[in-house]
Amino acid sequence: MPNCGMPIAIREGMKQLTMLLLTASLMIPTGLSAKTAKQPVTLQESVRRQLVTMPRYGVFDDITFRLDGSTVTLSGEVAQPIVKSDAFNTVAHVEGVTNVVNNIEVLPLSPTDDQLRLAVYRSIYGSRDLADRYAFQAQPPIHIIVKNGVVRLEGYVANSMDRIIAGTRANAVFGAFKVENNLKVG
Repeated sequence: MPNCGMPIAIREGMKQLTMLLLTASLMIPTGLSAKTAKQPVTLQESVRRQLVTMPRYGVFDDITFRLDGSTVTLSGEVAQPIVKSDAFNTVAHVEGVTNVVNNIEVLPLSPTDDQLRLAVYRSIYGSRDLADRYAFQAQPPIHIIVKNGVVRLEGYVANSMDRIIAGTRANAVFGAFKVENNLKVG
């Protein structure tokens, strides 16, 4: 440091003060981050998050899982075979999962069921009563499962009236042999 006309003792004191302030400023964020750190994510939450954010997982699929230690058992139904393998591969790469049992059923490939899926989708998510609350979410909460002409509604709605409306709208679709309304309120 060039001699700026200050005595050496003052310059040394300023260096020490600067170092002390720098050290203190580095310690403050560490202390704050310890207080504001998020709770650790559980294995169950990690698996759930990975499943619902799969790119091909959609409104015509319903995947559930059970966790037994570090073994994940997948179940449910999907409309496309690739979604079953996506679910397996996604969960297998979650940190902490050691084994994956894939019991997901691939729904029969049927043009009639495909038409029925679309008709029920339009009836439910095209309804002014339900579209505003459910259709524009990143992952719509009402899942439409169609197998051999039987429609099953899975997922969650905000209240019992929405559950009734969704069931009524699905029942109104021509071509459905039966409608099972398994929507949960909450």
